Order: sequence, then structure tokens, then C-alpha cells
Amino acid sequence: MGRVSHATPPLSEILASARVVALPLATRFRGVDVREALLFEGPEGWTEFSPFAEYDDREAATWLAASVDFGWMPQPAPVRNEIPVNATVPAVAAASVSAVLARFDGCRTAKVKVAEAGERLSDDVERVRAVREAMGPEGRVRIDANGAWNVDEAERALHALAEFDLEYAEQPCATVEELAELRRRVKYMGIPIAADESVRKAADPLAVARAGAADLLVVKAQPLGGVRRALAIVAEAGLPAVVSSALDTSIGLSMGVALAAALPGLEYDCGLGTASLFTADVTARPLAPVGGVLPVGRVQADPALLARHEASADRRDWWLDRLARCHALLIERAG
Repeated sequence: MGRVSHATPPLSEILASARVVALPLATRFRGVDVREALLFEGPEGWTEFSPFAEYDDREAATWLAASVDFGWMPQPAPVRNEIPVNATVPAVAAASVSAVLARFDGCRTAKVKVAEAGERLSDDVERVRAVREAMGPEGRVRIDANGAWNVDEAERALHALAEFDLEYAEQPCATVEELAELRRRVKYMGIPIAADESVRKAADPLAVARAGAADLLVVKAQPLGGVRRALAIVAEAGLPAVVSSALDTSIGLSMGVALAAALPGLEYDCGLGTASLFTADVTARPLAPVGGVLPVGRVQADPALLARHEASADRRDWWLDRLARCHALLIERAG
């Protein structure tokens, strides 16, 4: 059976190697204790399809396009052979910060989750304070609010957190208009604004750059449709970029690493060290930071680990049904 298109193999070809895994996290993150992912192997190697469960099929289909591209198409040539990465601190109590940071070997930068549901600004302040103390004055500290604040809340929070010398604030507000307004209000504070959801979840990922709503972009390979499309978005936006993960297995992280390796410039440490948040992985050599960096290259799945961490039958069926629906959408788009 021939290819449906140059980029979309037939569903049967994907299903031939498809495996669904469930990996436990060391600390609850983004509301989950276990991360599920669908992995499969193409001519170029293993690849990952892992949109979060709440994403609808049309959004998830873009993730599948990225997965197929990474498994079936040669990737852009790298211009560097290692990627500096940040530590990621979930919305934990300040007393737990040191234990989290200890999982990230040699990282000089930390991204701290703030504005978590049920948390207060005082909790964020104490968490960021603990990170700053652990990182020392030379370390870099950035925060990520995942769009949870309105403009007034964000302005108040940045005032409260400014003493910790923030490298930047990632997606403090939800909309492009709010980001632009906040950027105007806090410009005198010297805290750059980074856009994440306003790029990867937007119908027009370049709107944030046109509106002058961000100083830099956070880009993720799967949500943007693959390495090449993400590179094109960064080039057209004309802003510095930080490559981040979507809480991927090491196979998904290798796609992000391929993107970071191909960017012409890389001014910031990337958010690709999140394998350190897991207590298990699908490869014997997880793509976790050593000396604060990740190597560039593909990751091979370990058959024994795929079997050990296989998802339950009902979850496997859920993912395969989702795969079939998203594949049909890719065929529809190609047509």
C-alpha cells in the first residue's frame, strides 16, 4: 500500500509499531501523576504522539503531523551538538524546592510554575524565593503562569516577584491583547514577557509578534506541527526563541532537541530537561540533563521498558481510537 501523501503514512503502518505507555512522575505536574504517550517507529526512527488528554482532535492532529514528520522525514541539520536546559520546578511547597532541583544535574537556570489553581501569590513568592536561594545570585530564574492571571493580577505578581531578578515571565496572561497591555505596564521593570500558549495554541501563532506582545517565544515541536514548521514560525516572528517540552518521554524530547539544535541562534536555556521529572522512561538512557546539557541525537525505545510501562488495555484503546481520528483529519487536510 502506498503513502497517502509524502508526509502521512497509512494508519496501518503507524499501528504496526504503536505502543502506549504510562510513565509515573516524581512530583504532580500539570495536574497529573502519570503521563501517557503513544510511541511508534518510522523509517527515520522512534517518534511520539502525546497531546494532553483534554485537547480536542483538531488540535491533537497537529501533534500527530509533527510525530509523523519526525518518524518519516529527515530532520533539518543541527548547528550545535548539545543543548543547555533549565530545571523545572512544579507548584511545590518552598520546602520541597531543593529536592526538585537536585534532579536536574548542573542546570544553571530554573523555570518555576506559578499561579497554580488553589495557590496564593504568597505561595508563589515563597517558592520563587526558595529557588533563587538555591540557584544563587548567578543562577537564572524564570516563571511560568500558563496564562492564569489577568493583567492587574499579573502586574501585581511581577511587582511581588521582581526582587528575585527574573529572567522573564512566561505567558503571564491568556490573550495576546492582555500580554501586550502587561508588557507596556511592566516595561520599566525590565522583566521580559515570553509567549507560549499564545503561540502553540493560537490559530495564528505569529499574532503575538505582530502585536508587540512578547519579547521572546516559547516553542514546542509537537504542538506546532514539527521541527520545520516551528523553525519557520521562529524565523518569521523575528524574536528569540526558547524550545520547551510538553512533558514528553525521552523520545518526544529528542524532537524538541532536534528543533533547538537547528535554530540559528539559541540565546536562552531550553525547557527540555523534563525527563528529570519522571521516575521511569522508555529508554535505558533517558534524555535527562548531565552538566546542564542534553546531547543532540535520536532516542531508541527499549522493548523491555515499553513492556514494563505499557498502559492499561482501556487506555491503550483510548489512544488508538484517538490516533485513528487524528489520522483521518490529517488525510482530510492533505486532501
